[in-house]
Amino acid sequence: MIRYLIQKEFLQIRRNAFLPKLIILFPIMIMCVMPWVMQMEVKNIVVDVVDIDRTVDSQRLVQQIAASNYFIFGGQKATFADAMRDVEKGRADVIFEIRDGRYLIAANAVNGTKGSMGSAYLSQIVTSQQPSRNSQYSVLNLYNKGQNYKLYMIPALLAIVMMLMTGFLPTLNIVGEKESGTIEQINVTPVSKWSFILAKLIPYWIIALFVITVCLLLAWLVYGLTPAGPVWLIYVLAMLLALFFSSFGLVVSNYSETMQQAMFVMWFFVVSIMLLSGLFTPTRSMPDWAYLTTYINPMHYFIDAIRTVFIRGGGLLQVAHQLLALLTIGTFMAVWAVKSYKKNN
Repeated sequence: MIRYLIQKEFLQIRRNAFLPKLIILFPIMIMCVMPWVMQMEVKNIVVDVVDIDRTVDSQRLVQQIAASNYFIFGGQKATFADAMRDVEKGRADVIFEIRDGRYLIAANAVNGTKGSMGSAYLSQIVTSQQPSRNSQYSVLNLYNKGQNYKLYMIPALLAIVMMLMTGFLPTLNIVGEKESGTIEQINVTPVSKWSFILAKLIPYWIIALFVITVCLLLAWLVYGLTPAGPVWLIYVLAMLLALFFSSFGLVVSNYSETMQQAMFVMWFFVVSIMLLSGLFTPTRSMPDWAYLTTYINPMHYFIDAIRTVFIRGGGLLQVAHQLLALLTIGTFMAVWAVKSYKKNN
């Protein structure tokens, strides 16, 4: 019986004019475009330099600033007031003044991120030029030695693709059948709840396997990035995350009557889960009450585990805690999906 239900789901997906294109093109667009734009590095910071000393050392420092990939050199100004006029007119973001062997960094705080990061970059350049004689140090990067930001973002993009493909599609599937009335034909049959739910979940688990494969191939072909850890473990993590999101999508659809209602509810929870997972910012920087939500956030466990496997080369023992948490949360959500489905015989 369940085989025919799964076959029905694939027939519905194939006959839909939009879904097959979305399943193929969405991961391709995400992997080929987003790694270039989703990065926390701030570049193109316009800096004006006011060099009063005009010494050999100060000019060497100015040349290093001009050669930096993070800055756009706005030129040397005669006075601080001239540079300030550029800031007030929006033509400069940071002012760097050298006077009597001392340095002044003044940043435009209208764009706080650009100003603070520009000040930090300038401070690093000054520190590298004049290291303390008593505090020589060096930095050794154990993982991602080239500091390639794309390697850091690929696991995050896998999470986003899985969340959208296996979360929204089952939700819209069920609600769409409710609105069209076809689900009533299933309700009057002797098909059990478990059979019906599994028939709805399994196709999207297969889609998840396909999407992960496409993403890993694109990461290798386009960026030359491959997982440092076992590939099979990435598939296991992806399937556990797919179990949660597909089950969660069915729960939302069971309580929703229209597609618009389901979309609003899914969007609210998905955005909250994503922003509180540590996907873009470290979870330890959150307030204590917000950090507590990470204990029940499956996306947090997935992000932590996938970066451990993909970047650090961790194995099963290193991510056992995250695997257990994902399995527990996903199983709970699957049971809830079955219990909340109202079938009238």
